[in-house]
Amino acid sequence: MIAKTYSPQDIEAKWYQYWLDNKLFKSTPDEREPYTIVIPPPNVTGVLHMGHMLNNTIQDVLIRKARMEGKNACWVPGTDHASIATEAKVVAMLAERGIKKQDLTRDEFLAYAWEWKEKYGGIILSQLAKLGASCDWDRTRFTMEPDLYQSVIDVFVDLYEKGLIYRGIRMVNWDPQGRTAVSDEEVITKEVQQKLVYIRYAIKGSTTDTGEPEYITIATVRPETIMADAAIAVNPNDERYTHLHGKTAIIPLINREVPIITDEYVAMDFGTGGLKVTPAHDPNDYSLGIKHNLPVLDILNDDGTLNEKAQILVGQDRFAARKAIIKLLDEAGHLVKTEDNKSNVGTSERTGAVIEPKLSLQWFLKMEQLAKPALDGVMDDTIQLVPPKFKNMYRAWMENVHDWCISRQLWWGQRIPAYYLQDGTVIVARSKHEALEKVQHEKLLFAMTEADLTQDDDVLDTWFSSWLWPISVFNGIEEPNNPDINYYYPTNDLVTAPEILFFWVARMIIAGYEYKGEAPFKNVYLTGIVRDKLGRKMSKSLGNSPDPLDLIDQYGADGVRTGMLFSSPAGNDLPFDEKLVEQGRNFSNKIWNAFRLVKSWTVSETADAGANALSVQWFDAKLNATLAEIEDLFSKFRISDALQAIYKLIWDDFCAQYLELIKPAYDTEAGAAQPIDQATFDATINFFERLMCLAHPFMPFITEEIWQDIRDRKEGDSICVAPFPKAGTVDQQILVDFDTLFGIVSNIRNIRNTKQLSPKTELPLAIRTADKQRFSTLEPLIQKMANVSAITYTSEKAEGTAFLIKADEFFVNLAGEVDAEQEIANAQKELDYLTGFRESTLKKLSNEKFVANAKPELVERERQKLADADAKIQALNERLQSLTANS
Repeated sequence: MIAKTYSPQDIEAKWYQYWLDNKLFKSTPDEREPYTIVIPPPNVTGVLHMGHMLNNTIQDVLIRKARMEGKNACWVPGTDHASIATEAKVVAMLAERGIKKQDLTRDEFLAYAWEWKEKYGGIILSQLAKLGASCDWDRTRFTMEPDLYQSVIDVFVDLYEKGLIYRGIRMVNWDPQGRTAVSDEEVITKEVQQKLVYIRYAIKGSTTDTGEPEYITIATVRPETIMADAAIAVNPNDERYTHLHGKTAIIPLINREVPIITDEYVAMDFGTGGLKVTPAHDPNDYSLGIKHNLPVLDILNDDGTLNEKAQILVGQDRFAARKAIIKLLDEAGHLVKTEDNKSNVGTSERTGAVIEPKLSLQWFLKMEQLAKPALDGVMDDTIQLVPPKFKNMYRAWMENVHDWCISRQLWWGQRIPAYYLQDGTVIVARSKHEALEKVQHEKLLFAMTEADLTQDDDVLDTWFSSWLWPISVFNGIEEPNNPDINYYYPTNDLVTAPEILFFWVARMIIAGYEYKGEAPFKNVYLTGIVRDKLGRKMSKSLGNSPDPLDLIDQYGADGVRTGMLFSSPAGNDLPFDEKLVEQGRNFSNKIWNAFRLVKSWTVSETADAGANALSVQWFDAKLNATLAEIEDLFSKFRISDALQAIYKLIWDDFCAQYLELIKPAYDTEAGAAQPIDQATFDATINFFERLMCLAHPFMPFITEEIWQDIRDRKEGDSICVAPFPKAGTVDQQILVDFDTLFGIVSNIRNIRNTKQLSPKTELPLAIRTADKQRFSTLEPLIQKMANVSAITYTSEKAEGTAFLIKADEFFVNLAGEVDAEQEIANAQKELDYLTGFRESTLKKLSNEKFVANAKPELVERERQKLADADAKIQALNERLQSLTANS
């Protein structure tokens, strides 16, 4: 007995466990074509959010479809250790226990980190299971597990030995709260209101015409860094300062002299046209400093406080020092004015601290040589970006690639395999033991022990492990020719967000070419950002993001999946509205109710099929035509459009049209529906089965439930591995005929509604057509769907309300209820519209450029529109004459 209402909570856990028990997601190499996706590993600190929902639903749709197509579908799940985020979580956990990180040894801290990871690290993967993600959970990987850890170390050593990794002092993004360098991707730019402070610097030995000391005024938003100034710069073309070229300025409060230099980099129209050059605390100033050979004076400690080199305000936080120095400048007579100024400030994604540009001794990877194959691979379409508009962005990044700062001042992560002798010599090796062997071999220091070697304290950037992900999950670094890497690599499709196109996707491509000699995937599907109704990115901090698990509890996983995909074209943001998920839930209910209806019918081998055979032929043609459309949409990664096509096919064509066409009449005496013929019932069940297979990648749970109930299945059978429907031949003529049928029915129903006539009132229909045979086959269906009492054919005008479908005219006799004046008004209104439409179409066809340059099928389409309009205009004129004569 099929339940009256569909309850997703009752079936989702049941079927997911069934899939796991029968190992339907498990993949091992065999003779089939592989189809592989590696999950963009969520941070081990993460919980499911709306972006994850969108991303992983798309991946699951692709993987489920491939599995049904007979491919060996392998979806590899896993998590990223997320150095900064996880370390921050562990530090917070320790603080709650009254423990400070600085009071622990590295090993003690890491023990706590692993404790945290084991307790919380798998939450997001279990949540993905609730969404229906069909991952091969036996293949779950973690970027800090031993094999993947060792892969990172091996790659570091290899790149170092190739001369591509070096250690040096460079300007980096510094997080004073986390006390580590961070990548560009981990910096969030925010517009803030700051004070633009105008400071005057005295010119050494220079006075004005009145004998007063001469000054140059500089505008800055960072007055707390004037103590680190190395020069004052002006544009050589700025006539205001020509007389100052080559002179010396004196820094206020500390009275240190700095040169006045010229450089066209200086904008003459910003502030005063003068620029304080502070190489240690601004990346652009650092470049100027290198160009002009200026000294670098770093006045900030790692925690953002001022150090002794600042001379004043030592020990104060940089922002406290900013307020204090404005006051000191004012008291000393060097503050000209302050102005409110909006400017962009970089903040740490993890701690929220304002990023400090800082010169730091770090490890770097040379990128220019490595990037070229990865650039070519996308530009020549070896790797397809979807949508392709992102190619230009990718090219801009890769053609201007900078060396990658790969070191982080943290403890959680892959520790840099560099070892130091007491004299500062650096030995890069896979282990301390290997480093010792190198020292003994190269320096002949045989008395040295491992205790004489000190390992670098830093860990590697998280991206330095995740860039190996498509290779390392198959142990392709440690065992370059193992069966898994040889079978599953390169993977097929990657689904991810555009904001990490360079930071992760490009680097994976680089690693793929460097370590496997080919791209790691064939297609990159770039999702959009999930936004609220106001266009804001959904986030917990804004309080505008629903909890995905709450949505699943309320609407079911299928409802949430389809709701997310109803309006999410590749590369474009998803304007999320909970009504979309409600629509997804309603879609599930529609399917459920349709199945209950069909299964409630009584089947009889002696029942008259009537016109059902024609309806079956029509839906078979409609299904095959839609299947061809859907396959084309999938090939173009138009996933949302494919879902819309499935939705329309099931809701409109199958439920609203086909089932109504074949639904048995109700027997009032028996108090039940009449039996349906066996052939039509069998065809309908077959259609339902194919529709469930078609919808399964999007709606895995309800489709499994219904598929299992359609026929007797044996244990282990599943729609997961049922064949995905393929398009067959399409009878185009029957599609045209039924479009006409539905047009007739729709018009008659509209006439009823307009005249407020009951649907039970039978109405006669007259048809004026040149193709009577075409309509005669449709007569039983017209009568059934539109409740028409009789159908007659006429060569002249007939009584009643008229409507046109192409060149054919239809008359519904309302038995004296026709309002002649209204009918004339309606006919005239339609005639006016068609006359204007005809003129615009004729104008287009009279345009020689259009006819010469447009595709032939487009021109032919316009000519057909003109012919249809002419026929309708003629019919309407005749109709108006008849109405006017009889009024």
